[in-house]
Amino acid sequence: MANLHTAITGLHAAPADLLTLAEMDGEHLRALFALTARLKADVTPYRNALDAKSIVMLFEKPSLRTRLSFEVGIAKLGGHPIYFDHAASPIGQRESVKDYARNLERWVDCIIARVKHHAVLQEMAAHSSVPVINALSDLAHPCQALADFFTLQERLGTLEGKKLAYIGDGNNVCHSLIMAAAKLGVSITVVAAKGFEPQFSVLQEATRCISADAKIRVTSDPAHIAGHDAVYTDVWVSMGQDAQTEARNAFFEDYQVNDAMMARAGSNALFMHCLPAKRGQEVTDSVIDSPNSVVYDQAENRMHVQNALLLHMLAGVELES
Repeated sequence: MANLHTAITGLHAAPADLLTLAEMDGEHLRALFALTARLKADVTPYRNALDAKSIVMLFEKPSLRTRLSFEVGIAKLGGHPIYFDHAASPIGQRESVKDYARNLERWVDCIIARVKHHAVLQEMAAHSSVPVINALSDLAHPCQALADFFTLQERLGTLEGKKLAYIGDGNNVCHSLIMAAAKLGVSITVVAAKGFEPQFSVLQEATRCISADAKIRVTSDPAHIAGHDAVYTDVWVSMGQDAQTEARNAFFEDYQVNDAMMARAGSNALFMHCLPAKRGQEVTDSVIDSPNSVVYDQAENRMHVQNALLLHMLAGVELES
């Protein structure tokens, strides 16, 4: 086999950072999915691709899927993951984000950060010479959306002409789904309670880069999920919003994804959730445990798509169309 750094050739240069999905266009995303599929089928040829690469993981918020999928994935590629728990000491508190980033760039090859405020990521990227990857912020969750659309492509065979319905809070996951859908030509319907719609700035950006084949609809009426290929939901109360629990539960009680809600979409509609799920709240057991549920495929594919991203950004693996 040719050298890993030149084995895959194409027109797509790796982004300097991945803070949202604005850094990659639809063709780039599809090429990333092609590499993801190859890695999922057989990671063996890439076992040493990240040899001598050290990757620091800065987490202000707890995690199961994000932490484990990155740690295991990095190890499978021969890299060295280093985990820093910042739950009790937010980034920028002990020393400035600028100084922290300029120290880290002297030792590590990549910074993966899971933060409360997106501005921290932006500042870190501005002052770091090594790539910064968003592992979740209050604005976006790009790695999750990449895994989600790879899962849809895997299950449906193609993304062309497909429709995704998102029900619930117009949060960070919703934002990244909107951006990915726009770029991949997937129509997305966001069904959110009034006052909890996705940010207007995200909708504006997605509209500017939307594929001619895709449409974005925001509504408060669950009836609009009819005829969609997949139904996606997330928790009604995200981390850090505990004080709003009672109010949010009241706002979203009519947006639970249950058997009746799934029937509106159609008998073949897939169910998606980024997890963790509040069973009996935003989704019922009968839906999340149904044969149409792909939640564990989404979780597994986090590792595969992140591995493809790391190879692209750190090992010089280019992507072919």
